[in-house]
Amino acid sequence: MLSASELADRLAHHAEAVCRHYLSAGRKAGNYWIVGDVANSKGKSLYVHLTGPRRGRWTDAATAQYGDLLDLVRETCGLVDFRDVAEEARRFLCEPNPASPEKDDTLTDQSIDRPAAERARRLFRMTLPLSGTLADSYLRQRCILRAPLHSALRFHPSCYYRDLVSGSTSTYPALIAAVTDHAGTITGVHRTWLDPDGEGKAKVDDPRRALGGLLGNAVRFRFPVHASVPVMAAGEGLESILSLSHVMPGMPMVSALTANHLAAFRPPNGCLRLYVAADADAAGRHGIEGLSRRAQVLGILPLVLTPELGDFNEDLRRLGPDRLLANLRAQLAPEDAQALLPA
Repeated sequence: MLSASELADRLAHHAEAVCRHYLSAGRKAGNYWIVGDVANSKGKSLYVHLTGPRRGRWTDAATAQYGDLLDLVRETCGLVDFRDVAEEARRFLCEPNPASPEKDDTLTDQSIDRPAAERARRLFRMTLPLSGTLADSYLRQRCILRAPLHSALRFHPSCYYRDLVSGSTSTYPALIAAVTDHAGTITGVHRTWLDPDGEGKAKVDDPRRALGGLLGNAVRFRFPVHASVPVMAAGEGLESILSLSHVMPGMPMVSALTANHLAAFRPPNGCLRLYVAADADAAGRHGIEGLSRRAQVLGILPLVLTPELGDFNEDLRRLGPDRLLANLRAQLAPEDAQALLPA
């Protein structure tokens, strides 16, 4: 079984082939492979040595990033665990996978047990702004037009995906959402893998997955940090909450991502009224009831917002923003409707 240094050396021996596979937007220029960045963008700030004593070493002059080809595999594939990096390198080199990777002594010093929250933060740092990307287009197709205004949403052009049944690996573009605590610290991320041709979500068994610490935390939209939030909305699905935010841009909102995590969400200090956005299914009702009980214990008034159809994104797409806004106006407390809704 090859060690980390041996894998890097073997990749360096095939440096040009590695570059052509993982940095296909680049080109060979003399003894270098030139490309824009580790996200495989067109450009010339990143260069890889193809020959000589530094063969396989790379540097990005724009970001000061550098490393060997094992690092390059990690960055281009959006991997966070060294075990996954090694597996991808072995796959490229046609090396057999270790029978019991958890017992591979050569990997024990490579931080393969890095906490999930740290891995989530690292993945988020590798993302790009949302505006104009495939993820922005995906949300616009769902009538969510202001998504780039939310700093919690980013885009990854080539996010690593593992099939949990077969164990096969691949990469897809992905919408990445930051899960944060009340202090604004990223505790996790939510990934929505997308079809590269723009045909909605990626055609995989589970195109949505979370990583890191979700319990009590959420994806936050227009949510002030270290400030009182007297009125807010909380819901389950990312796109459902984004639909509410589209027509109620003045209200702080959170997406807890699942019904169980909605029930466990911790409202901020100073919250007086908590609007719970309902999903029309049994799991959604469980989340509503759990969060409502938690709010009441904390002295917060829980109020339920109900869609006309299956969820608020369906309302937005099929009924339109004006109809959705009218439905919400009828359910809000009068003072909140006056203060938070457009005239």
